[in-house]
Amino acid sequence: MLVSDFDYDLPEERIAQEPLADRAGARLLHLNRSTGEWVDRQFKEFPSLLRTGDLLVFNNTRVFPARLYGRRNGLNAHAVSDRNPASRDFLRGRIEVLLTRQLAEQPNEWECLVRPGRKIGVGEILFFGETDELRAEVISRGEFGERRIRFFPVNGFFELLEQIGHIPLPPYIDRPDAARDRERYQTVYAQPSGSVAAPTAGLHFTPEILAEIKAHGIEMAEITLHVGLGTFQSVRVERVEEHSLHSETYVISPEAAEKINRALREERRVIAVGTTTVRTLEFAASLGKEKPGNGKIIAGSGEASIFIYPGYEFQVAQGLLTNFHLPQSTLLMLVSAFAGRENVLRAYQHAVSQEYRFYSYGDCMFVE
Repeated sequence: MLVSDFDYDLPEERIAQEPLADRAGARLLHLNRSTGEWVDRQFKEFPSLLRTGDLLVFNNTRVFPARLYGRRNGLNAHAVSDRNPASRDFLRGRIEVLLTRQLAEQPNEWECLVRPGRKIGVGEILFFGETDELRAEVISRGEFGERRIRFFPVNGFFELLEQIGHIPLPPYIDRPDAARDRERYQTVYAQPSGSVAAPTAGLHFTPEILAEIKAHGIEMAEITLHVGLGTFQSVRVERVEEHSLHSETYVISPEAAEKINRALREERRVIAVGTTTVRTLEFAASLGKEKPGNGKIIAGSGEASIFIYPGYEFQVAQGLLTNFHLPQSTLLMLVSAFAGRENVLRAYQHAVSQEYRFYSYGDCMFVE
């Protein structure tokens, strides 16, 4: 299967650059995966599309200010003082670091992406903040240019990140992050901090929509997948089967596992909010196969690295709410596995022609 089989044309003006004034104001493309038919709706109709007894599963991860701007050691560069440094050209020695995963075995060490990638070598010292409050050493380099860095010990590391870090808006949002993104690039139910990208299907929910869903007799559960490099890394191979994903940290509580297993036993639908939720559920189900008698989902935490593409047989998810995804991306492959590649690409073509808004701050699709 070729990666190019998951391509489609998207005019640049269809990429949403700003969130809507109303979180729940998005359009919703309702796709029937059995027939391939779709209906144009509004997200506010979503609660009425669910059935009494459905279990809606959310990813409750919180995005942290994972993008850092700073300078390299030994170069004539000054600390950056404005809050929107991405709006200016790089000064000599200016660097950008996107933290993608904290390493559990060495809490001061992180995997990250860096710019300019070719110039930042192992052993360099990096400085961040207006007065160099934070420093890190580059200790290794990965296969595709990612780095492993070690921060020098500092009291209140995450509090400092909140002060000097920036919300890591995706690169297709062509503007610096702003104060409004700290609230809008976050779900209203976000709890544990650890993601470098939002689980964007959840951005449409408001407390009022959640209350309406509950009033419809819909059960809800929350799991956690801290979104990292595995979710948005580029596919650099020609054939889909040759690609592999970076792992991402997940947590499924005993309460959530019991809700999911009970819904499956009672043959009620499990509806996943977002592709990150799907991957977490399906990865956990793959572990459950190794421990028969405990149900499909086993509570616990670990590193999820499952790559889902057409041909995969879903064990848990029976419905999916998702935003629109980039061409040739692993997320589009997952949706295609769930709904059929031809169905999805035709639906995407329709969404483009009807001027839907795409990607993180864009509209959504409900597949059942």
